[in-house]
Order: sequence, then C-alpha cells, then structure tokens
Amino acid sequence: MGRKKLPVGIENFEEFSAENFYYVDKTMFIAELLQNWGKVNLFTRPRRFGKSLNMSMLKCFFEIGGDQTLFDGLKITEEKSLCEEYMGRFPVISISLKSIDGPDFEAASAALRTVIGDEAGRFRFLRESSSLDEEEKNAYVRLINVEMKSDATYAMSYAALIDSLKTLSRLLAKHYHRKVILLIDEYDVPLDKAFQAGYYDEMVSLIRNMFGNALKTNDNLYFAVLTGCLRISKESIFTGLNNLNVMTVSDPYFCSSFGFTEEEVLEFLRYYGLEEFQNTVREWYDGYRFGDTSVYCPWDVIKYAQILLRDRDAEPENYWANTSGNDLVRRLLKRADQTTRNEIEQLLNGGTIVKNIRQELTYRDIEDSIDNIWSVLYSTGYLTQRGRLPGKQMKLALPNREVKELFIELVKDWFQETTYADSARIQRFCAAFPAGDASTIQDMLHDYLWDSISVRDTAVRINMKENFYHGMVLGLLRSQGNWLIQSNAETGEGYSDISIQTPDRIGIVIELKYADDGNLEAACAEALKQIEIKKYAEGLRRRSLKKILKYGLAFCEKECMAVMA
Repeated sequence: MGRKKLPVGIENFEEFSAENFYYVDKTMFIAELLQNWGKVNLFTRPRRFGKSLNMSMLKCFFEIGGDQTLFDGLKITEEKSLCEEYMGRFPVISISLKSIDGPDFEAASAALRTVIGDEAGRFRFLRESSSLDEEEKNAYVRLINVEMKSDATYAMSYAALIDSLKTLSRLLAKHYHRKVILLIDEYDVPLDKAFQAGYYDEMVSLIRNMFGNALKTNDNLYFAVLTGCLRISKESIFTGLNNLNVMTVSDPYFCSSFGFTEEEVLEFLRYYGLEEFQNTVREWYDGYRFGDTSVYCPWDVIKYAQILLRDRDAEPENYWANTSGNDLVRRLLKRADQTTRNEIEQLLNGGTIVKNIRQELTYRDIEDSIDNIWSVLYSTGYLTQRGRLPGKQMKLALPNREVKELFIELVKDWFQETTYADSARIQRFCAAFPAGDASTIQDMLHDYLWDSISVRDTAVRINMKENFYHGMVLGLLRSQGNWLIQSNAETGEGYSDISIQTPDRIGIVIELKYADDGNLEAACAEALKQIEIKKYAEGLRRRSLKKILKYGLAFCEKECMAVMA
C-alpha cells in the first residue's frame, strides 16, 4: 500500500481513510467530551490547530447513517460501551461559519443563508417524512430555498434565518425521535469580518438571536459544540446563555485534543524518516502551552515535513504566520508607547512579560486598550503562557522561533514605516555618510535605536544579531532612491555588508559588528580591519569614483558607535 500521504490542509475526517492520509489519532477527544460535556461547549484555540478536523470527526462519529468503519483501529473503538451508546446514534447539524464574509451586511447574511441552506439540503428526506406535517415540510422547504424570490412564503426570510438552526433541529428530532447534536465551527469569524467591514452591530444582532434560539431555547438539542479563536463576551452574543461550558487554551481540559504533542510529532517524523529534524521542528514549531501540555502547531509540522521529503536541506519557514494577515501584531506596534516597545523587546530577547489576561472580549473591546491586544495575541497563538500568577495575571512569551521571526519582520516593517514618515530626519542621517560625518551618524543611529525595538537575545548567534541591525541600517539608507545600494555584495575577496554609490560618484563601504562584550570601539576597529583585509573597496575603485569612504558600525543593545577609516 505504500507510505501514507501527508494530510496537508485536510479538514474532512472521511478523507483520511478514503485517500490514505496519515492521521494523528485524536479520537479520544470524543470520550473526554462525553465525560465532561455541558449543554453548550465552546473550544477556543488558535487557527491551524485542528479545530475543523475535530468537528468533522465528531460529525462522523455521532451521525446516524455514518460510516463507522472510519474509526477502525483508532483509540475510541477501545471504548466499546461508549461506542455502543453514542456511535451513529444522533442526527447531527454541522456548519462552519468561516466563509461568512461580505462587503456589507446583506452580502454576509446571504452567505449565512447559503451555509444553512446547504446543510439543510443534506436532509431532503424531510420533505417526504411521515413524521412531519405539511406546515413542517413547508418550513423545511424555506430552509433550502436560500434566495429571496417574489413569493417569500417559500424562501428563507431574515426571520427564518434567525430561527433556522432551531427549526432544523426540531424537524430532525421529530423525524428521528432523537435529540440533535449541533456543531458550529469558526463561530467568531463572521463577527471579525463584520467588525473590519463596518456592519458589526447588525451581525452581532443576527448571531445573538440565531444562537439564542438554537442553544438556549431549543428543547430538541442534546448538546452543542462550538469552536473559534476568541471567547466572545457573553454580553455580545451569548446573552442569557447560562449553560455555556468554555474551554480556552488556559484551561486544564482537552489539552492534547488540539495540536500535536511531543510524542505525536516524534512518531510522525519517524514514520517519514525525518527524526533527525526533531530538534529543528521543536525549536521552530513547539512551545505552545494548552493547559499543562506543550503543543506543536500541526500545520507547521506537516508543511515542513512536506518540503523536507523533497529537499532535506530546506530551511524552516513561517508556515503558520503566513496563513494570516497578522493585523493584531501590526495594531500592537502602531499603538506601542516606549513601555510597550520595551516589553516587545523582552519577548524578542527570550524573556517574559506579565499581563492581565481578559478572555472575554468583544471585537470593539480589542481597540479600547493595548492590554486587550495582549489578551487577544495570547488567545490567538502569537503568545503563550509560561506560568500563572494570582488573579488573571500570566507570564507571557513568544512560543517558538517561527513566531519570533514573524515579530522581527513586522518590527522591521513598522520601523521603516515610521522612520520614512519623517523625511527630513532620514535625509539628514543619509547625507552624513557621503559627508564623512561619523559623529552625526552615531548620534542619529542612537536616536533611531532608542525609538526602535532591538534584538539582543543571548540565545541567538552573533551573526543573527548583526542581521537585525544590518536590516535596520539598510532600510534607512534605501530611502535614497537614486543611490545604488548593494547588500552582502562581492566587492573584493569577500562580501561587504553594505556597498553604496551616490550620483556624485562617491563610494561608501559599511561593515557592521555586534559587540557581544559591549566593547564598541574594538568592534568598530575589527570592522574597519575586515574592510581592508578583504579588500571590500576594490570593486568600487574600479568604477573610477571620486572618493571612497569606509565605515565601521558597532552595536550592543541600544548603544552604537560609528567610526570612519
């Protein structure tokens, strides 16, 4: 049969068996859910941690008429009495709200009608059910006729949409003589999209009324499971819902049900002959803490394995980070005062910060204070906890190398954006280089460093620290659109950090060093010596320039020195 295929982006549980995909067995999530369930269960986890796949698994397990052979050989089948009582015993309504989007409320509500209509369409036998009367059959027809037509009697009106999940539950329960299990995946996506597009109040009202009918006043509901990234405030959409059983990333429940554990990752890597990469995978993609369990991001592990099977020299990448716009981090940087910038530095340098975490927010709350942004960054996976303190305080850290690299890139973008906004200041800084004004370069670099967020992590190699400062200086100099600037260009017997030609035929060679011991003067001297030994200026001399200037720049945390040869 050969090796199982990598499950890249597979969210449909049935595909694992049908298409021979590798499956990390999470079926004991079912047993834990049945042992600990409330009437309405909400699981909040970051994106790409297996929420949708678990919801698909629940549907396959509980649904009447489902293919029970999908679970052959999986752990849940060892729970024989549980399987006999629950497996294939319930009508299941399963929807995902991840596609509910649109430029306005009308478009978004139309998308929601389509989602509800498609799910209702799976139960077309209800039109012929002997258990339903004509009025109930007409109610079903309205659920599957999602487009408003001239005869609104047989189309899903706004009122019918609000009542749609409750109506479908009632019809299924009456047909099967069994209460319904309701699964709602990515429940918070419509609110996020609505907030960004400006119709938040209308969407909150729709979701609140729909959820209230389906989850609070629904006598035909056995239990419900919802998933999302954020725990939206009860006052927003869960008003009056007193039976909400919430499991966040902080809670000591279902800790290994989402994401990959250390043991699961090792078994996965061994299966594909990639166990030699375990330390790299751990450094880049581990570090999330769900309850008391250390967890890897599944999307990252699978994506990195995919490329390693073709190129064992491939470097890890920011797979998880690149599946989102990362607007939350940008919001944090734009609103950051000096204290917040220092806190971001602590995180980038391997440290922790202590914050009060609010896990019940509305989308409007996020903008109210920068502390709320910290809370959302924690809930959505950009930060993780490294210890809890009295009250709601937590020690927060960046979970792994991937998220750290993301923050560094966004910090660079933020720094460039803010510095370019002050064109006179940046012009004065750049003009000091062809003028041979090392004192101004040093003073202004110091000011820029004070305003920026630097990386000085003791666990990071010196060349990586140099890369951060290199990127900052290069970004400043590239504001001069008529300068020919090369980075790490071969200009002699090696590669100079930065090489410049100005329209006035002035050549500039810049070498940067990070002074790990704090001796900036010695680091500058080393930089200038390297320029001479490696003959970095030779390439510029061959271009008949009027003069060539050589600079050594040294950095240590927020201190710097500039020396010209």
